[in-house]
Amino acid sequence: MNKNELQMLGFEIVAYSGDARSSLLSLLKEIRAGNFSNVENKVQEADENLKLAHNAQTQVLSNEANGEDLELGFIFIHGQDHLMTTLLLRDLVQDFIELYQEKYR
Repeated sequence: MNKNELQMLGFEIVAYSGDARSSLLSLLKEIRAGNFSNVENKVQEADENLKLAHNAQTQVLSNEANGEDLELGFIFIHGQDHLMTTLLLRDLVQDFIELYQEKYR
């Protein structure tokens, strides 16, 4: 895997993670207002994008695990940062969903 391929995977991770992050933040805004009608769809949408980001990450991990010496650049590392913070956001939003549902019952 060359540096350009790694950059493209980094961009994929950033894009998919960013889409997931947007879905989650939009959902958080809705549940804070007491609107729970889109919870399942927004979480599923975020999870699908997180899966795509994770798949791109797995390609790189697999190549490195197979002994390939990879020249990681800042774009890929930036993608990793986006993915990890969005995964954390996903977990936190799930807790907020439950808390706000209890509040509005």
